[in-house]
Amino acid sequence: MIPSRIFVLLMLVPLGLAMAALADRSLLWPMLAADAFIALLVLADALLARRPLVEVRRSSREVFSIGRSNQVTLELRSRTRRRLQVQVTDDLFEHASAPELPLALELRPGARAEVIFRVVPRRRGTYALGDHTIRYRSPLGLWTRQITQAANQPVRIFPDVQAVRDYELLARQSRDAAARATRRRGGASEFEALREYQRDDEYRKIDWKATARRHKLIARTYQLERDQSVVFMLDAGRLMTAESDSLSLFDHALNATLMLTYVASRGGDQVGLMTFADRVLTYLPPGPGKSASQRLIRSLFAVHPELVETDYEGAFTAIGPRLRKRSLVVLFTQILDHNAAQQLLRLTRGLLPRHLPLVVLLRDPSLEALVQISPKQFALTDHRPYITAAAAEMLSWRDHLIRDLKRAGALVLDILPRELSPGLINRYLEVKARQML
Repeated sequence: MIPSRIFVLLMLVPLGLAMAALADRSLLWPMLAADAFIALLVLADALLARRPLVEVRRSSREVFSIGRSNQVTLELRSRTRRRLQVQVTDDLFEHASAPELPLALELRPGARAEVIFRVVPRRRGTYALGDHTIRYRSPLGLWTRQITQAANQPVRIFPDVQAVRDYELLARQSRDAAARATRRRGGASEFEALREYQRDDEYRKIDWKATARRHKLIARTYQLERDQSVVFMLDAGRLMTAESDSLSLFDHALNATLMLTYVASRGGDQVGLMTFADRVLTYLPPGPGKSASQRLIRSLFAVHPELVETDYEGAFTAIGPRLRKRSLVVLFTQILDHNAAQQLLRLTRGLLPRHLPLVVLLRDPSLEALVQISPKQFALTDHRPYITAAAAEMLSWRDHLIRDLKRAGALVLDILPRELSPGLINRYLEVKARQML
């Protein structure tokens, strides 16, 4: 029971009489009478409110996507004949937030109502949504009744599976959307079908024999080559623990990996994966089929970046003998050290020409923001010019590394974490369209 504002204001009456009784002893008995009356009123109101009047049931998916707003529904049921102004909140697990909590609503007598809030998890793993806490006024309004209803609902936080659901829904709604994600006009090598000519088609794609038969322009369509191999290498070292948009760089890379895995497997390619830090953490050999995404999710469910130095030598040594087929090797990493950069450059050259390496470097928005500060904003005693100069030097060193990787024959994707998924898919489709594999 929590005293309400009405309770506090009501207690001012005997307090005022007590202050007045110091000057006039005749007010002592009225003060005591007021105290007794308020005490009886408060006790009666507490007894009337002792029985819980609200029940709560919760429903949600068993699997949440990291970094996404995951919907949770609460159903509240009133067990009284009066209207209730209710506040309700839920106990969340660690590394989760729900900006909409607590929720407020009005419950009609004996009625049911549903309210929705959204949970945004920031770390993968197995957790649980906890107890419900409900508050409402007592019949006389002197107390705020607080009830804790026990509840424990396990949830599993996966990589961004919602992005895959969104893509799949788009593909079902529009055949063209699915086509754009799995094939490109031009640059493809396998004939797929004939269809009516469209304005943006190339003239060389016109099938003149079919056009003559049907008396209208008919174009050939080609699909990208299938049954190729894509292998992801995810750096889980200390630099990948840095956060951008409330997610670690490793989780940004993992979300992009999941999305491209879906696109590649849908297009008929085989997908494999390795995660590594100071040692190899997980390895999945390339495999075909639509189950590739599920295999990846299960294997990476409990993998998190570690505060250790990345061992590129060990990872490349482990993966080399396992890749018998020419593959697109997509490496997600973050480099701030000259020795590590030289090691990566040497190991990347070692993949060529047997495999095609694609090095994904995640940019730091906060570092780039430091370079944008105008010198006019600096005071004479300001230390920020030194910070800006250091940031500019770091970005210049990074640009030099990217040029070295490209000269060595590797593909490089230098991109902001929030743009990683679409950027990576576009680069993959470009590789397929240009028949680089």
